[in-house]
Amino acid sequence: MDCLLSILKALRLGTCLTFFNPNPVEQLPSTSSFKKEFGGKMVRNGWNHVASLFTQQGNKGINQDGMVIIEDFGSRPDTIFCGVFDGHGPSGHLIARKVRDILPSKLNSHWEVIDHAKESNANRVEEHEIFRILKESFLKAFEATDKELKFCPNIDCFNSGTTAVTLVKQGQYLVIGNIGDSRAILGRRDDNNYLDAIQLSVDLKPNLPRELKRIKQCKGRVFSLQNEPMMARVWMPQDDYPGLAMSRAFGDFCLKKYGLISVPEVHFRCLSQGDEFIVLATDGIWDVLSNKEVVNVVGLCHTRCSAAHSVVEKAKRVWKYKYPTSKMDDCTVVCLFLNTTLPHNISSYAGKTCNGNSNPSSMIETSEVSTYCCQEDHE
Repeated sequence: MDCLLSILKALRLGTCLTFFNPNPVEQLPSTSSFKKEFGGKMVRNGWNHVASLFTQQGNKGINQDGMVIIEDFGSRPDTIFCGVFDGHGPSGHLIARKVRDILPSKLNSHWEVIDHAKESNANRVEEHEIFRILKESFLKAFEATDKELKFCPNIDCFNSGTTAVTLVKQGQYLVIGNIGDSRAILGRRDDNNYLDAIQLSVDLKPNLPRELKRIKQCKGRVFSLQNEPMMARVWMPQDDYPGLAMSRAFGDFCLKKYGLISVPEVHFRCLSQGDEFIVLATDGIWDVLSNKEVVNVVGLCHTRCSAAHSVVEKAKRVWKYKYPTSKMDDCTVVCLFLNTTLPHNISSYAGKTCNGNSNPSSMIETSEVSTYCCQEDHE
């Protein structure tokens, strides 16, 4: 109960993280206010003792994905915020990174209000009430973020937007907020030492019954193009535009009157002893790899620092094999490790993967990035 209550204390940001960056994605903002409030956040390819991050531009143009991890979120030693964001449309890359930068701050501000209320009623707050308050914090933070985008003068948020799958981990508790079709999964060790995959979020596609019902009630249309019959898209009532392949997103204000919303689905989970890592990734990964395949790649990785890169490399190879004539999508992965007392060498405790295959020949080739990471770690 104390551990759960303490998540409500998350207010500001803390510890700086180590990162390797052979191919920088972007430079961090240099304003003094950014450094003061967000000095501990990591948004580029890299790793530290709790996480591994990697993003790879696809073949469709500029990389529109964003990612972030903030250790000691709210200046608390056992609290982490992380998320991935998949932009789309002409300004998708700008919106993804804008949301990446402002959403944590919005979440903090709402938790600060809740924290004051909790301190005055600490002895009367029940667990179910805390969960309700945390859900409300995510809902308000997402709403405030979307509202800020609407009045952002320098970014086209009318025809562009982004997904967001985010989580806060405090002790053994998880709070997950999601819009769009980016996804979070959990790698969990069962009683037989097999590594299993558990999906933590729902891909919010327009053809989900509850999503489809809402869009139609708002006069939006949902149908697939002839050349991609399995891909449902959202269209305006009178125009075959824009054809958005998700039912919830930040931005995309051209569709906000027609059923598209930025309200997140919020889920809670209490972690157990067998839970080893969480993977957040954009749909460039999930379009070609299953949950089990991603968990297997991480479980068979040589080192923690290569985990996210290894998943991206696996996805790149499968893209070439499955869709040789298609352009690969941007791929972004954040791997959050739940037991930081274990060695950085994952394979030393990995046991069996989902299919029970521990044959070294099935491991993906990660020696190059592993060597680079380890060298960086000792510098």
